[in-house]
Amino acid sequence: MHSHIWYWFMIFLMAVFVLIWTFQILFLQNFYESMKTDDIIHLADTMLTVYEKEGYEDIFTELAVENDMCIEVRDRYGRVVYSKDMMGINCVIHGLNNQTLDIIRLVKADGDGIIYGKQFNPQTRSNIMIYASVIGSADAPEGYLVLNTPLVPVTSTVDILKRQLLTITLMLIVLAFLISYVVSKRLSDPIVRITKDAEQLAHGRYDIQFKGGGYSEADRLAKTLTYASREINRVDSMQRDLIANASHDLRTPLTMLKAYAEMIRDLSGDNPVKRAEHLEVIIEETDRLTMLVNDILDLSKLENGTMTLDRSVFDMEARLTDIVERYRGLSAVSGYTFHLKTDGEAQVCCDAGKIERVICNLINNAMNYSGESKHIYITQSHTPEGIRISVRDEGPGMDQETLSRIFDKYYRSENYQRQIMGTGLGLSIVKAVLRLHDYAFGVESTVGVGSDFWFIIHPDSENET
Repeated sequence: MHSHIWYWFMIFLMAVFVLIWTFQILFLQNFYESMKTDDIIHLADTMLTVYEKEGYEDIFTELAVENDMCIEVRDRYGRVVYSKDMMGINCVIHGLNNQTLDIIRLVKADGDGIIYGKQFNPQTRSNIMIYASVIGSADAPEGYLVLNTPLVPVTSTVDILKRQLLTITLMLIVLAFLISYVVSKRLSDPIVRITKDAEQLAHGRYDIQFKGGGYSEADRLAKTLTYASREINRVDSMQRDLIANASHDLRTPLTMLKAYAEMIRDLSGDNPVKRAEHLEVIIEETDRLTMLVNDILDLSKLENGTMTLDRSVFDMEARLTDIVERYRGLSAVSGYTFHLKTDGEAQVCCDAGKIERVICNLINNAMNYSGESKHIYITQSHTPEGIRISVRDEGPGMDQETLSRIFDKYYRSENYQRQIMGTGLGLSIVKAVLRLHDYAFGVESTVGVGSDFWFIIHPDSENET
């Protein structure tokens, strides 16, 4: 890559030299003549503008001196009105071979009353520039303006420029060679290094620390790739954990299904009471498997954007009351106590089924981590941001590392216990549903005190129809 960059640097340098030599040497004469033509036309326009105004002779003289130009003005009868000679005998309008009258006749014959061009002067063996125009209109001229200026040969100038350009070109080639080599190496080395590290990343080495160096873009690319490698490593670890945990949660009910099916076959097939107990276990474990598969499928739909929202308007206070009453039915057998606190009716517009699932998942999670307290607190409150729903437990709480990962798929803290109910994907589904609604959510926790999971239904979702 370094050689390619250097190669293109040198191609660019050669192109610059070709342009310089082409325009400075080959086209110098043409440029010079074109410039002189434009200058003399512009000067003639200036003279015609100030002609016969007070002090025009001084202006003509000044222009003649500054531009090495001969000037002659004649009236319509051919008499000299103003004359300034800067070339002596070499001038075609003042010299021995005076051509002024011939030039005036050409002007009269021209429909526009203007002629200009270069003419070879045999006395000086060089070209001269001649310009002539009528004063006034071409139909009724008041006089004639004739200008004459030498076109200095640029051959000697071209020779001098050739020598200078040759010297400068050789110096610049050496200098450009060194600079392009250093610059190309400085540009390519970080990219080559990053490319080699990226190849290692592609082969599964996620602990690569990318290094830029050289310039800010390479440093930014290195930081981005380092961050990407860490995220890929984290996702890869999560994927391995997901597969391991999902395999464990699938294997446990499958083992129980097989065991109880064998018990029915071998032991309780003829005992109605035992057979009913064993069948009930099989049904419960089948339901657990179904729940796990459904949660995985639903989470996949939520994360890939194929699941849509079915919004409706309902009273969140009434919905919370109904949910908590259903959970209170578990109190007699599970020993959990559910406390509901609301601050009045709360009309919201969202997907009622999915939001109810979020609340149930948060309650299930609180039950799993409530510890010996077994008190679950569900709260609804009106805030400036919207309707805030929170579920709090009095369990062991979580540290900052656990808080940062608690919503990841299948992540379990050290305080995890076998779920009372649920599949281990509950909080991941909570996150996906709330993101689909674009609701704010989070968790606050203190070690030894408990955790408080919350989300806020935005005000613009409260009155939608």
